[in-house]
Amino acid sequence: MSPDDRSDALPTSDAHPYLRAATAGLRHHTRTLTAQTPADRPHLDSLHAHITALHRLLDQIAEHTRPERPASGRHLATAHARLWQAADAVHAAFHLLPATAPGGSDCHPERLPEGPPVLTICQRHLAASHTVRRKTTAADLAAPAS
Repeated sequence: MSPDDRSDALPTSDAHPYLRAATAGLRHHTRTLTAQTPADRPHLDSLHAHITALHRLLDQIAEHTRPERPASGRHLATAHARLWQAADAVHAAFHLLPATAPGGSDCHPERLPEGPPVLTICQRHLAASHTVRRKTTAADLAAPAS
């Protein structure tokens, strides 16, 4: 079976090539990740960045879809809430991992132009939480996935 025959493959005529490239990158990462590779803070930071970017994109799509197609808009709003839950869980996992990588390599946040990684993920998470608070109720977030 060729990669184009898979049911999860996007058509090459897709009008959104950057999304297609991001999806291909995630597929490649998933295939190459071994079971022995533990999650580390940089990995979770990158994953959180991806999830929050998807969260923003889905929010914009839902805003444009809701007026014309209310039923689709409700489903997109549910997906929006679930993506927030995923981002929140990844953020929590990030803070539960040790701050330094195994092997004794020290982190020097003062050398990073964007500041310490822990602040970068927290700032991104805080920005996403503002959107969630504006558009999602606590009951929506607590509802079980259907």
